Amino acid sequence: MKSQTAVGTHRHLVTVQGPTAPVADGDGGSTVTWVNLVPPTWYCSIDPATARDLERVAAGSVISTASHIITGRYHPQITVATRIVFETRVFEVTGVSNPEEREIRTIVTAVELLGTTPAVDTSWVQEGFMQ
Repeated sequence: MKSQTAVGTHRHLVTVQGPTAPVADGDGGSTVTWVNLVPPTWYCSIDPATARDLERVAAGSVISTASHIITGRYHPQITVATRIVFETRVFEVTGVSNPEEREIRTIVTAVELLGTTPAVDTSWVQEGFMQ
């Protein structure tokens, strides 16, 4: 019997992004920009992480920090280098799980980055629409 995930529990539509290669900024540092992955959007549930949740997700491994658990249908490109953007909130992925390696669900542990505002692509907005 195939395991199914209730779609209605995945009420958050997020954008999944990955980093580009660092580009030198001329001051001895570098700048990383973020690009949307394929597929760029992902329906998921974002829930605050409790100690009990983290123990269950970690299953014997160590999780350094996590403030949220994000669960959705399988997304092949989510890694610990990924960030997840939900409206004005940004989450840094700290762990990724593919239960039973069946490519049905992706469970992400993440830390919410406070004070970070994602760059929003508004090129699709019709001119004069937002006045």
